[in-house]
Amino acid sequence: MSFRLFDAPLREPSQFVGFAGNRIDRQSENRADDAVEKALADQTTRLMLMHAGRLYLKLDDGKFDPWFNVAESETFDVSLDRGVLLGFSEEGPVLAVPAGIEPENLPETVKAIDYRSVYMQGLIDEAAAGALAQGAALLAWHASHAFCSKCGNRSEMRAGGYRRHCPACGTDHFPRTDPVAIMLTATREKCLLGRGRHFAPGMYSALAGFIEPGETIEAAVRRETLEEAGIRLGRVVYHASQPWPFPYSLMIGCFGEPLNEDIQADLNELEDCRWFFRDEVRTMLDRTHADGLITPPKGAIAHHLIRAWVDSE
Repeated sequence: MSFRLFDAPLREPSQFVGFAGNRIDRQSENRADDAVEKALADQTTRLMLMHAGRLYLKLDDGKFDPWFNVAESETFDVSLDRGVLLGFSEEGPVLAVPAGIEPENLPETVKAIDYRSVYMQGLIDEAAAGALAQGAALLAWHASHAFCSKCGNRSEMRAGGYRRHCPACGTDHFPRTDPVAIMLTATREKCLLGRGRHFAPGMYSALAGFIEPGETIEAAVRRETLEEAGIRLGRVVYHASQPWPFPYSLMIGCFGEPLNEDIQADLNELEDCRWFFRDEVRTMLDRTHADGLITPPKGAIAHHLIRAWVDSE
């Protein structure tokens, strides 16, 4: 007899979201302080070059290639000493490295494209997009944590980029991931969607907010939904998660069961918030809504939460 705790689809829901296809073997237990130097000496090493929220992509016959070898990378004013070892693929070591050349100074065969556009337009495969999320998050953390938060002195990168050490006071600092709860409040007939002021025209999405210290995922889902929409939740269930390199978050997707229907939207946070019935949401997903309303793109976890609810009847 099957143990129901582990009954699940062959592919977990999290495997269908953008940035979740990372297949790199991280080998976290083997990250020595000279791991980057050893990787750079390996002829099979591949690099992802990043600059100011953009990924450098080689353009060849209409296709984009995110991988550079060490020799190729030197053309782009890279800081190899600030590179981070993502781990090992079947081809060899994989690093993310900050580059220095501005986009307008790149050769015609190389483009610098922002991370969000890379994944939304599907310019690279799922595995590379997953590596992008890992590398972008790590490089962003290093860029904003160059100094020790305990004594203020400059810290040094260690363990292939997975630790910073302060030589002045001996404190070690480790990369952070900010957990964000994203939740679809739903009944059998309808779901709750909100619209932020910065959203694309006509877009409505699931509500979301940062999980605070000392708070469970479920408590954060209930708190954020109550604060943003005035809706109290009963049961909360987890659905999927998504790495989100803006700059280093983890989106934790859940469904919430509403206990009331009267919306009291926080219009400081939202431009609009309302209930949508299943048939209308289906047209939003399919981009056929009469008023041009839409949901987030397919790579976003909000899209997958909404799609899972629509298909659940």
